[in-house]
Amino acid sequence: MIEDEREAAEIFKALSDANRLKIMNFLQSGEKCVCEILPHVGTSQSNVSQHLKVLRNAGLISYRKDGKKIIYFIASPKIEELLECAHKVL
Repeated sequence: MIEDEREAAEIFKALSDANRLKIMNFLQSGEKCVCEILPHVGTSQSNVSQHLKVLRNAGLISYRKDGKKIIYFIASPKIEELLECAHKVL
């Protein structure tokens, strides 16, 4: 039980930033490369990379390589359900 609480805390901590929420909401429409995420978030490439790293480390997103591009996507349908619940609460 304590491990579940720690994992939940890490997930909510990762989602506690507005730019990371923008990224997550954007990824709900499907896989995106960094070149698509950058203009949507409206911040620097290094800042977006840092946010993507936090989301990856929390297990919220994953990625795959497509040639030289890195394509990001939401790691689990359960994460999408969590985001949808958050939207309903708001």
